[in-house]
Amino acid sequence: MEYFRGFQLIHPDYEILTSAIKTTYPISSTGSKKKKQEQEPEEELSELPEMIHAGRIIPLYPSGEVLKSEGLDSRGFRKILYSALEKLKGKIPEILPNEIVKRRGLILREESYREIHFPTDENSLDTAKYRLKYEELFYFNLLIEHKKKEREKIKRVLWPLPESETANKVRKNLPFQLTEDQNSALQKIKELTNKEQPIAVLLQGDVGSGKTLVALLTALRYIDNQIQVCMVAPTEILARQHYQTILSFLGNMPFLGIELLVGKEPKKNRYEKLYRIKKGDTLFVIGTHSVFQEDVYFSELGLVIIDEQHKFGVDQRETLRSKGKNPDILAMTATPIPRTLCLTLYGDLDLLTIKSKPKGRMPIQTKWFQEDRREGIYKSIRKYVSSGRQCYIVYPLVEESEKVDLKSCIEAYEYLKHEIFPDFEVGLVHGKMEVEEKDRVMREFSKNRIQILVSTTVIEVGIDVPNSTVMVIEHADRFGISQLHQLRGRVGRGDQESFCILMTDSKVTEDAKVRLEAMVNFSDGFALSEIDLQLRGPGELMGVRQSGLPDFKIADLRKDSNLIELTREDATLFGNPGDLEKEEIRGRFSEGRLLFSN
Repeated sequence: MEYFRGFQLIHPDYEILTSAIKTTYPISSTGSKKKKQEQEPEEELSELPEMIHAGRIIPLYPSGEVLKSEGLDSRGFRKILYSALEKLKGKIPEILPNEIVKRRGLILREESYREIHFPTDENSLDTAKYRLKYEELFYFNLLIEHKKKEREKIKRVLWPLPESETANKVRKNLPFQLTEDQNSALQKIKELTNKEQPIAVLLQGDVGSGKTLVALLTALRYIDNQIQVCMVAPTEILARQHYQTILSFLGNMPFLGIELLVGKEPKKNRYEKLYRIKKGDTLFVIGTHSVFQEDVYFSELGLVIIDEQHKFGVDQRETLRSKGKNPDILAMTATPIPRTLCLTLYGDLDLLTIKSKPKGRMPIQTKWFQEDRREGIYKSIRKYVSSGRQCYIVYPLVEESEKVDLKSCIEAYEYLKHEIFPDFEVGLVHGKMEVEEKDRVMREFSKNRIQILVSTTVIEVGIDVPNSTVMVIEHADRFGISQLHQLRGRVGRGDQESFCILMTDSKVTEDAKVRLEAMVNFSDGFALSEIDLQLRGPGELMGVRQSGLPDFKIADLRKDSNLIELTREDATLFGNPGDLEKEEIRGRFSEGRLLFSN
C-alpha cells in the first residue's frame, strides 16, 4: 500500500472491492497490466457484481500471460461468465429426458451451469458436477448403444459348427482340465455365434489364465466347417509363440493348414503362403501387422482373433474385418483392464472374463530387494538352478534410453555368464536380435539347455516355460504395474513354488514405491489394474495414441465408476438417438463426429 491522495494498491493481480471498504478517501489501483491510473466512483463500481469475486466459493480459471494482458485472468473470466449466464437466463434448453431427470434426482441443466461457476455452497457445487458428469456419460453411452445396434443390423454370412470334433480331440489330449471360467467363456461364445449377427467379444483374463486355449477351441469350430480364422498379435515374437503353442495343443493334426505370416521372410515363401490363403487351403493364419497389407486376401474369413486389442488402431481392426465376410471378432487382452475402461473403450463388445487359473498352480512369491541383498539372490538362483529349475533375469529397455539400456543388458549378460554363473548355461535375448537367433535361444531355453535367460521385456507376453520358477527384474522401479505383472506371469506356470524378485537401488520415487508394494501385496491382476488406473490415469495406462479414449471434459474414469454403470443402464433403455441426441454426441465426442457425419 502507498499513500497518494488516499490509499493505493499496487499489484498486477489483485484489486480492492470498494463495496467492502468504508473510507472517506478515494481508492485507486495500478499495476503492470494497467495502461493508466484508473479512478472509478464508488457508486459506479457498486453496479458491478463485485461479490462474485469474494465472500463465496469462487472459480479459478487457467490463464496464460497473453490472456492476462487482455484482462482475461480468473477475475476477467468470472465477469464474462456471470454476464453470459445472466443473458441466458431461461434460454438454456434441457437435453436430458424429463423421466431421467426426475428418476435420478438431477438438477436442471441451466441451474447446473450457474452452480458450477458460481456455487451457492459446496453441496450445490457437487450437485452441479454430478449433473454435468451424468449428462456427459449418458450421451457417451448413447453412442455406445447406437454402435451396438448398428452392428446388430449386419447379418452373419458364415456359420461355425455348434461342435468341433477337432476341438473335442484337443480337450481329451490336454494334461489338465479346463477351468470353470474357461468352460463358461466357451459356452457363452457358442451361444453368441448361434445368433444371426456377427459377434464382437472381448475376452480378458489374468496372466496365465488360459485365454489362448479358449481362442483355439473357438477357432476350431470354424476351421472344421472350412471357414478361415486369422489371429493377429502386435509383435513377431508373440505371433511365433502363439504359433508354437497352438501346434503343441494340436499335436499330430497338420491337416488343418496353419500358416505363420510375419514381416520378414523370403518373397517366394510369402507369395506361396498368400496363394494358399487366397485359395482357401490355409484355414488358420497367425500373423502380425503384415496381415493388414493389401496383398493379403482371404477366401472365407469368418473369425478374427486380435491379441492385445489396445495395441491396434481402429483403422487396422476395420481393415482386417473388411477382408472377411462379416467375420466374428474375438479380442483378447494381455492383462486385465479396469472395469471402467472396459465399459468406455469396449462398451460395444460383449465382455467375457477368465479369473481362475488352472488347478495345481502355486501362488508366486514376490519380494522387493535392494542392492545389499544381491549376493544372497545369486546364491538362491544357484540353488534353484542346481535342482533343475530355470531362471529369467530381466532388464528394462525403454525407447528414450534404448542404446544405453541395451548396452547394460548385454554387459550384464557377459558378467553373469563369465563371473557369476560360469558353471551354468546363460542365454541372452532382446528385440534387436535376428529372428532366427531369438527363436534358437528360446528353443534352447524351453528344452532346459539354457538354464538362465538374460532378457529385455521381449519375454513379457506369450512365453510359456513351466520349468522356469525364478524371475529377477532389475531396476524394477522403472516398470509400470501392468508390465511387472506380465513379466511375473512368465513363472508360476507349473506345479513348483515360484519366485519373483524386484530389484532396485536404495532410493526410489514415491510412485515407484507404491507400484512395488502393490506387486508384493497383490497377485490378482484385476486388483492391480485398478491400482494402476489410480496411479497413471486411463490415457497413460492404455497408451494415448491407439487407445481411442473418449475426450471427456468433466467425467473422471478413476472416480466415476458408479456413474458410468448408472448411465449405461439408462442409455440402454433410452432407444434410438434422435436429431437432438445425435447433435449432442457429434459435438462432444470425436467418434460421434465420425459416426454421425451428416
